[in-house]
Amino acid sequence: MSVLRRHWPRIVISLLPVLLALAHATGAWPLSALERLDRLIYDIRLRATMPRTLDPRVVIVDVDDASLARQGQWPWARDKIAGLTNELLGRQQVAVLGFDVMFLEPDRSSGLDSLRAMAAGPLRGMQGLATEIERLAPTLDNDAAFAKSLESRPVALGYYFTRTGTPSAKGQLPAAPLLPVDAFPAGGIYASSWNGFGASLPALAKAAPTAGFLNTLVGVQGDGAIRSVPLIARYEGDQAQPGYYESLGLAVYRLVNGLPPVLPAFASGGAVPRLESLRVGRLRVPVDQMASMKVPFRGPGGADGGSFRYIPAADVLEGRLGPGELKGKIVLVGATAPGLQDLRATPVEAAFPGVEVHANIVSGLLDHRLLSVPDYAPGYEVLTVLVTGLVLTFGLSLLSAPRAVLLVAGTIGALVGLNSWLFMAHGLVLPLASGLAMTMLAFVLSMSWGYFVESRARRGLVRLFGTYVPPQLVDEMLVQPDRYSMRAESKPMTVMFCDMRDFTRLSEQMTPAQLQAFLNTVFSRLTDVISAHRGTVDKYMGDCVMAFWGAPIDAPEHAALAVRAALDMADAVRDINEANRAGGRPEISVGIGINSGVMSVGDMGSAARRSYTVVGDAVNLASRLEGLSGHYGVEIVASGATRELAPGYVWQELDSVRVKGKAQAVAVFTPLAERTPEAEKQAQPLLERWGEVLAAYRRQDWAVGRNLLAPLLAADAKKVLYQLYAQRLASMALRPQDPNWDGATRFETK
Repeated sequence: MSVLRRHWPRIVISLLPVLLALAHATGAWPLSALERLDRLIYDIRLRATMPRTLDPRVVIVDVDDASLARQGQWPWARDKIAGLTNELLGRQQVAVLGFDVMFLEPDRSSGLDSLRAMAAGPLRGMQGLATEIERLAPTLDNDAAFAKSLESRPVALGYYFTRTGTPSAKGQLPAAPLLPVDAFPAGGIYASSWNGFGASLPALAKAAPTAGFLNTLVGVQGDGAIRSVPLIARYEGDQAQPGYYESLGLAVYRLVNGLPPVLPAFASGGAVPRLESLRVGRLRVPVDQMASMKVPFRGPGGADGGSFRYIPAADVLEGRLGPGELKGKIVLVGATAPGLQDLRATPVEAAFPGVEVHANIVSGLLDHRLLSVPDYAPGYEVLTVLVTGLVLTFGLSLLSAPRAVLLVAGTIGALVGLNSWLFMAHGLVLPLASGLAMTMLAFVLSMSWGYFVESRARRGLVRLFGTYVPPQLVDEMLVQPDRYSMRAESKPMTVMFCDMRDFTRLSEQMTPAQLQAFLNTVFSRLTDVISAHRGTVDKYMGDCVMAFWGAPIDAPEHAALAVRAALDMADAVRDINEANRAGGRPEISVGIGINSGVMSVGDMGSAARRSYTVVGDAVNLASRLEGLSGHYGVEIVASGATRELAPGYVWQELDSVRVKGKAQAVAVFTPLAERTPEAEKQAQPLLERWGEVLAAYRRQDWAVGRNLLAPLLAADAKKVLYQLYAQRLASMALRPQDPNWDGATRFETK
C-alpha cells in the first residue's frame, strides 16, 4: 500500500485516458478522431488480408479507352448493345449477365424517327414511302432489337435512385419490389430511402427478368470512401410500387442461384427491432442499420489488379473470343474509361472501378466471405478498455521504464492480435482505436510524469554538466547519445581567438569587482554573438575568448559562420564603447584571429579536469594571427584558408607572414563586408590599387609602390595599414634589392 500511496499522482494521471476511452466507447462523448482512426485501421487490415487471387467465376466486360477508340464514343447504339448481349448469352453461353450501365434515353441513332417525320411532312406526297418505312421499322428500331436480346434470358439491368425536393422518375423500375413495405416492422428505418429514380426504358425493363440499383455511397463515411454497399433500398415515391428494391450485386447473385427469396432478420430487444441480416435463400448476409454490406474486396482493382478477368467490350463485339470461352461465367458489363466517370474511392485504391465493386459483392456472396459489425461491438470495446486500462494504470505507475515499455508493447500486441484473429477467423469488425489510443496516451502521460517530476535530480545533473560542456553538445547527447562519445577526432573546422587590447592598462584603472563586472559584460555580449552563429565557446583565458565552428555539430559552412560572427563581434564592441563613453567608462578594442584547417577535437585533459576543446597546428596559427591584428591596425585577421572557404565576403589582403613556429609563409586577409554587388562596386577601385601596391612591394619596386600608395594614403592618412607600408617602402628604398626575398614578413613573437 505504501507503494501505491507514493505513486498515487501517477496512477491518477494514467487513469485519465481510460476514462476518456470509456466515454467514447459508451457513446457519452464520441470522438471523431477515434472514429477516423478505426476507419484507418479497418482499411489497413482489409488490404492486408485480401486474398489477392483471381476469381474465375466473375468476368468484367470493360468499356475501356481501347473499346471506345475502336467502336466509337459512348453511348453506343442499342443494336450494338444487342449484339454484345447476343454474343455473351448465345455464342459465349455465360450464366448471368449484369449491366453496370444504364439505358435511360431512347436510341435515335438509326434515323427511324427522322424518316417518319419526313414521310409525314415534306415527303408525305410520295406514294408508298410511309408504308415502306413502317415495313423497315423493325430493322431500324435499335431499342426493340436490344429488348428482344434480353427476353427470357438471365439478365439484370442497372438503374439508380435519387432523392430530391421535387421527385423525378425516368424509365421503369422492376414490376414489383423485392420486399413489400410491410415486410419490416413499423416505426423503424431499415434502409436508405429514395423518392426518385433513373431506370431503363419500359420496353427494356419489361424484357429483362430483373434489375438492381447501382447506388454505392449511402451517406458520407467521413472521407467518402466506399466501404459498404446497400443491398436493399426503399423507394417511397408514386411513380412505381413502393417497397424495398435490390442492388445490382444482389440481383446478379440471386439470378445465379435461381432467384431465391430474401427475408430480413432482426435482432431482439429494444423498442424498435434492429435489422441484423438478410437471408438470401440459405445464406445469411450480415448488414448494418442501413441494410449495407461491407465490401469484401479481393485485391487491387482494374485490368491489372488480378482479382477478376477484364475483357475489352470491343473484343466481344468483334468476335475475338473463342466459342464458349466464357461458358458458365458471371459477366458484368461496366466502364473503366476515365471519361465515363465510373471510378470510386475505396480503402483499396483512390480510383477503383465501380463495376468491380459490384463484382466483389457477387464474389463475396458466392464465397460466403462476409464481414460484419456485431451488435455486441460496443460491449466488446468497453470490456477491452476497462481490462487494459486497469492493467496499464497500475503497471505503468509501478514498473521501471524498460519494463513499462515491454508492458505497453505486450498490451498493444494483445489488442491487435485478438482483434485481428476475430476479423480473419470470424469476419468480425470490432473497434480497436480507443484501446490503442488509450494505451499510447497512458504511456505518454505516465512517462512524462516520471520525466518531469521523478527525474528532477537527473535534469539537475544535466544542467550542471552543461556549464562545463557546450550546450549544443548536451542537447545532442540527450537526443542521440550514441552519436557522441566525445572521443577525439580530426576534422576540418574553423577556430577563432578574440583578445582585448591594452587589457593591462584597463585592469590598472579598475577595482577587481569593477574589472569582473566589465569582463562579464563584454564576454556575455561576445558569447551571445558566437552562439547566435552556431559557434562553440571553448574557453575564456583572462582577456581572451576562444571559439570554434564545426563541432560538436557538423557545419559545412564553418568558415563563413566564423567570419560573420567576427564582424558582428566587432560591431558589438563598438556598441559597448558607445555605452562606455556615455557612462564615463574606458573604451576597449579587440583583435580577432581566424584560421581554418584540420584540427583535433574531443574531450581532452587529465583525470581531474577535462574539457571539450580543439588542438593542432591550425589552432596555433589562429592564435598567432590574433596577435597580428594590432600590427596591421585591423580588428580581424584571417588566413588564406579561411578566405577560400568564405567567398561570400569582400576581402583585403594584408600581407604574407611567417609567424613563430611556422616556416612556410601564410597570406593574411581582413574581411571588409559581405559580398554584395554594391559592396564589390564600392571596394573594387581600392582593392585593385592596393593589389598593385602589394605587387610592386613584392617585386621590390619601391618607387612604383610609393607612387601607387600615395593616393590611398592621402585618402585615409590614419589607416595603420597604409602607414605601415609607407614606412616599409621608404626604409627599403635605401637598401639594395635582395634576390632571395619573397615579400613575407617574419614575426618571432605572438
